[in-house]
Amino acid sequence: MKRNFFKTTLVSALAASFLLTGCASGGDSKQASGNKKVSIEGVPERFAKGDPVKIKVVRKIGGDDHTAQFLAGAKEEGEALGFQVDVFTANGDTAKFHDAINQALNQNYDGFIISHGDDDATVNDVKKIVEKGKSVVAFDSNPKIAEVEGVTLTSQDDEALATLALEQLVKDTNGKANIAYLWVDGFPPMVRRNKVYHEVLSKNPGIKEVERFGVASADTSVQTQNAVAAMLNKYPKGKLDAIFATWDAFAIGAARALKEAGREEVKIYGIDVSNADLQEIQRDKSAWKYTAAVDPKLIGAVDMRLLAKKLAGEETPQTYDLEASLISQEEVQKSKEPVNMVNLATIVPGWGKSDAFEEEWMKKLKEHYQK
Repeated sequence: MKRNFFKTTLVSALAASFLLTGCASGGDSKQASGNKKVSIEGVPERFAKGDPVKIKVVRKIGGDDHTAQFLAGAKEEGEALGFQVDVFTANGDTAKFHDAINQALNQNYDGFIISHGDDDATVNDVKKIVEKGKSVVAFDSNPKIAEVEGVTLTSQDDEALATLALEQLVKDTNGKANIAYLWVDGFPPMVRRNKVYHEVLSKNPGIKEVERFGVASADTSVQTQNAVAAMLNKYPKGKLDAIFATWDAFAIGAARALKEAGREEVKIYGIDVSNADLQEIQRDKSAWKYTAAVDPKLIGAVDMRLLAKKLAGEETPQTYDLEASLISQEEVQKSKEPVNMVNLATIVPGWGKSDAFEEEWMKKLKEHYQK
C-alpha cells in the first residue's frame, strides 16, 4: 500500500512536470499548442487553427517618443490578433539595424515590419526576406522597396506634413521672417519634407533661411538644444523669427534652448507629435506654436494590419500614405484637462482612429484572443 502511494505520487509529479514544461515552451497559451485543436470560424485559413505567427519589427532610428509609440502600436495590434511580436530599435546605428534584420531572417519569423531603412542595403535585406517566402511591410524607408514584389511601403504624408506647418508659418509671419531650418538629409521622409520646404521658400521670398542644423543620433534633442543655443547668440532679438523643425526631436531641443535663453518670442513650427511634445506645447509661454503630425501609434497598428493581410494571402497596395493633421498650441492650451496622445482626439477630429485595412476577420481574431 505504501509502495502504491509513492508510485502514484511519482506519476503525478512527473505529469505535473511535463505539463509545466509544455506551458513554458509553448508561448502564448491562446496559440495552438499541438495538444489541443483550435478552430476559429470566419477567418483566413492561415489563422483558423491558431498556429503560431511570429512577427519581427526592426526600426533604424530610436531614442525618441515617436519610436516608442510606433513600436507600441505595432506590438499591441499584433498581439491583439494573436501574434507573437518582437521589436528592436537600432538607435540610429546602421550596422546594428542590418544585423538585426539578418539575424531575424534565420529565426523563423513569418513577417517583418522594417522602419526607416533608408539605404540600398535595406532594399537588399527586404529582397532576401521575400526570397525566403516571408511577408514585409516597410515604413518611411527607401522608395525602391516599393518595387519589390509583394512588399508594401507606408509613409506619413510627408508632403502634407511639411505643407501644413510651413503654410501656417507663412501665414503667421505675413510671408516675412528670418528662420532657422532643422533638418537632416539621408532619410526618405526628410527628403520629401525638404522638397516642400524649398518650394514654399521659392514662392515666398520674404521667408529667409539664416541658419540650419540637423543630426540623427541617440541624443538628437540634446545636440539640437546646444546648436540652437549657439544660434541665439548669433541672432539677438529681432534677428530670428521662427524655427522650422522637420522632426519632433529637433523641436524638443529647440524649445529647451529657447526657454533657457528667454527667447520664446522665436516660434517653432514642427512635424511629429508625442506625449512629451504635447507636454511642451501646453507649457505656458512655450515657443512651439504648431506641429503637423500623424499618430505614430496608429502607423504601427496600420502596418501590422497590412502585414496580417499579406500573411492571409490577401491583396495589399504597393504604397500607402497616412493622413496628416495640424495641431495648434492655442487649441491644446484651451483644454480644461492635460492633453495627451489619447485625448488629443477631442481637439483633432479623428485623431488616432482609422479603419484602414481592418477586416472583419481581424475583429473575429481579436475577439477570439481576448477570451
